[in-house]
Amino acid sequence: MNAAPWIAEQARALLAQRGHAWLLQGPSGLGQYALGLEMARAWLCDQPGPDGACGQCASCHAIGVRTHADLCVLMPETAMQALEWPLAEKAQQEIDDKKRKPSKEIRVDAMRDAVEFAQRTSARGRGKVVLVYPAERMNHVTANTLLKTLEEPPGDVRFVLASESAHQLLPTIRSRCLGHTMRWPGADESLAWLAAQGVPAADAPVLLRAAGGRPEEALAWSRAGRTAKAWSQVPKAVARGEVGALEDCSPAQAIDVLQKLCHDLLAVRVQAVPRFFEPGDLPRPAGYESLTAWWRDLAVAQKTAEHPFNAGLMLESLVGRARAALHSAG
Repeated sequence: MNAAPWIAEQARALLAQRGHAWLLQGPSGLGQYALGLEMARAWLCDQPGPDGACGQCASCHAIGVRTHADLCVLMPETAMQALEWPLAEKAQQEIDDKKRKPSKEIRVDAMRDAVEFAQRTSARGRGKVVLVYPAERMNHVTANTLLKTLEEPPGDVRFVLASESAHQLLPTIRSRCLGHTMRWPGADESLAWLAAQGVPAADAPVLLRAAGGRPEEALAWSRAGRTAKAWSQVPKAVARGEVGALEDCSPAQAIDVLQKLCHDLLAVRVQAVPRFFEPGDLPRPAGYESLTAWWRDLAVAQKTAEHPFNAGLMLESLVGRARAALHSAG
């Protein structure tokens, strides 16, 4: 799939500049990973042009099939699997043998392999690239291991760190990189892109609004089968205590949806415009104190959303607490 136009535009601007290390930063869903990969593709391309990689050469093909010898991708193992990047042979064997689960952090072993990779000679003669995403998933040991190489980089290696929470990175990591803040795409270009990806015209504007203006998230929701009609029914279904309204969500996704609902009800309570739902889709807002207490409750639940003891029970609990909050007069 070709890069979205706003990603291609940012890639052109960054590729025209010098620098051995870039930090791409901004809220989730703005394409940090896509932009980082476009930059890596262009830096390694055999025949790059002003718009970046040619897309046709052996280097571009090798990146497309995840086998480029001069590209090192550092991600949590869960992200590697989701984005179809191969794990190191030892790590894959440990997971296959059920000795451990895929890591949700960037492991220090992987970072040490990346440092060793940076010291090697380029296999194709066009330098090497290390792509780190999401960079905030480095712990302090992992980050300090990278820092040493960022401070004294080999001459032919470039780094691109893509982050959705750059404030969590070590200040010393941030200071070693050129920074770029991701651009928010406009509604018109987002809708045109979603249409080109096959999102139905009736669904695109509703899903884009549901995603807070993030087109990649809207596309992911559409591909997961979510429709405008289903989204519009969520608020009142939750108010009735219907767990089925969130049955296609993981606990983390359910919390995200409920936070959006709570946000919009708080907005209506203070006579502001809701952001994620249409005003007519919302139930009558509960009392301000009840809504703010619910918001704090969701923030606490968010911290353990990726480690629920039982996902089904957690969803039932989330919807039950939501219904109670929405029917409170406090």
